[in-house]
Amino acid sequence: MRILLVEDEESIRDAVRLNLELEGYEVITTGNGRKALEYIHGQHFDLLLLDVMLPEVDGFSITEQVRLTNNEVPILLLTAKDMAQDRVTGLKKGADDYLTKPFNLEELLLRVSKLLRRSQRVKGEALEYFEFGDNKVNFDTYEAITWRGEPITLTKKEAMLLKLLVERKNEVVSRNQILQAVWGYDVFPSTRTIDNFILAFRKYFEKDPKQPRYFHSIRGIGYKFAGE
Repeated sequence: MRILLVEDEESIRDAVRLNLELEGYEVITTGNGRKALEYIHGQHFDLLLLDVMLPEVDGFSITEQVRLTNNEVPILLLTAKDMAQDRVTGLKKGADDYLTKPFNLEELLLRVSKLLRRSQRVKGEALEYFEFGDNKVNFDTYEAITWRGEPITLTKKEAMLLKLLVERKNEVVSRNQILQAVWGYDVFPSTRTIDNFILAFRKYFEKDPKQPRYFHSIRGIGYKFAGE
């Protein structure tokens, strides 16, 4: 699980990062709101942990911008503000939870864990099984039925990539997002490897692979699943 931690107080940032990493999370950090938006636009995160008072772009504004295009990633706001109106503002902007400083690290870790479990449960329920055209895919068993009626078994990586594209249907998913979500940081395959996966999907699921309806390569950026 990848977490973006945005906190401008270095001592708090370091303490929170260390505790999250001890729980097994991969943590990317910054103390600047504008830099946080650059990370968010260019990378995949499973949770955003945002301080409200930040240089350049505050946590409320980051939350509002994220929710314009992404309603799924959990957002937990951290702030020294303890007025009820600030909590209401954060939740109205689209935050999932709100924790005021000073906070107990154990409570923070519990809230993070709860948000991530809920997010993964929703994703799993939504994409246990998926149909498009005359194709059927079971993401739990990796089994699929093509439009020809032929049963096939996807590899784990094929299933992960297909699920990522379907979750983000009609959106362009960058190569970096695919690498991080499907391959992680242990192995970085070439762009050609991802292209070969897309070619395989076209062979399995497209009636005319040379004129794809569902699986599109966006030159210089990434890939897109065109949902119905």
